[in-house]
Amino acid sequence: MKTLANIVWLLCGGLEAAFGYFTGSLALAITIIGIPFAMQTYKLGLLCLWPFGARVIPTESPTGCLRVFMNFIWFMCGGIFAWLMHAIFGLFLYITIIGIPWGKQHFKMAGLALAPFGKDVELDY
Repeated sequence: MKTLANIVWLLCGGLEAAFGYFTGSLALAITIIGIPFAMQTYKLGLLCLWPFGARVIPTESPTGCLRVFMNFIWFMCGGIFAWLMHAIFGLFLYITIIGIPWGKQHFKMAGLALAPFGKDVELDY
């Protein structure tokens, strides 16, 4: 069932969103300072490709307060817009009864888009 839901997700905009995240990741990776942020947009792109069955889990990385600082920079430089986009789409999908599973996936992505440092995406094929 989750494979069918993922295919519907891809056909109804997931592929375009993932392409946008991957393109942004490539643009960020061109600069040396943007590489950590490119890795985060890559995680979001992976989650956009196959959200049903994927989990966002906290990492065991001992980065300490660096994670908070990087999440703050992320939030101020565009994370708020990614979060807002996923939250609005999630709310719109929750209005319809049939869209609730897809709305849940948008809220999962909104949580990752808000503060991606210190989290990882575990894909379950």
